[in-house]
Amino acid sequence: MSLLEFTERGIYCQRAGIFIDPSQGVPKALITHAHSDHARVGCQHYLCTRLTAPLLRQRLGIHQNIQAVEFGESTLINGVKFSFHPAGHVIGSAQIRAEFDGEVWVVSGDYKIEPDHITEEFEIVRCHTFVTESTFGLPVFQWPKQTLVFEDINAWWETNSKKGLTSVISAYSLGKAQRIIQNVDHSIGPVFCHGAVELTNEVLRNAGIPLKSTTLLPDNANKQTLRSALVIAPGSALSSPWMRRFKEYATATASGWMILRGRKNWYHVDRGFVLSDHADWKALNTTIAATGCEHVIVTHGYSDIFARWLQEKGYRAQAEKTSYESESEGTVL
Repeated sequence: MSLLEFTERGIYCQRAGIFIDPSQGVPKALITHAHSDHARVGCQHYLCTRLTAPLLRQRLGIHQNIQAVEFGESTLINGVKFSFHPAGHVIGSAQIRAEFDGEVWVVSGDYKIEPDHITEEFEIVRCHTFVTESTFGLPVFQWPKQTLVFEDINAWWETNSKKGLTSVISAYSLGKAQRIIQNVDHSIGPVFCHGAVELTNEVLRNAGIPLKSTTLLPDNANKQTLRSALVIAPGSALSSPWMRRFKEYATATASGWMILRGRKNWYHVDRGFVLSDHADWKALNTTIAATGCEHVIVTHGYSDIFARWLQEKGYRAQAEKTSYESESEGTVL
């Protein structure tokens, strides 16, 4: 019997009686991070990291039955030792390590290995079996250095400001938004946020995250206030009546998908910036090698293609379907 198995309800550990990132309500759930495709309502008990806990309360409306642990802290459940380790994806995100009778599995959840100055840095965890995402598991997906990306975002913002245009950039309210806030040049102008983004900012600040200053975009913001501003909003807001408050503006999106020519046209924006909170091709391969694993299970994304590539490299690799796809940057950025 494998220590972990893939079921319709999620990754299941029969020995411990727990699910990892279940797709539906279960008695006991271990949660890698607070994105909605990994954390669902209806579970009787949740175990997650300290910084994921307040995000679950805010995003799922759960106020009880959440147990929080620190990174690296071990929890023994029916003889199986579990611990959470930084995944670098979003604040509080974790890889989950499971150990029983000398056998070690690591479930990566979603991850990135480039430091972003706000998220806990990714940690290599040695294991026998590594469960990896493959959202961007093709050689075409190789990210530029984030310093260069933010230089481009700053230049775009500054140019718009000189033209009297509000700069509106779409980013997922948990993760990408905070990464942008922390890395753009705030001397260019004020940074305003859509309500969904600012609510997440508030939860994180209350949890002790030193996030740079932002302001909830007021309903009555005047043109003079907005002309030099950067406004951060979820992707869905850009095609909603919410945009009517802006008279003269330029739009952009930040996503790994922007590396593909013409993708910005899919989102009906003026600019696309290549910025992802997922591992690119090189990072996926580097991470798998560093874990020392012999067995790799590839999930969501280009799982079949990436598994075949790993087989050619000498790994015992297989693709497994999950009940979710990775937090789709093609949908919610």
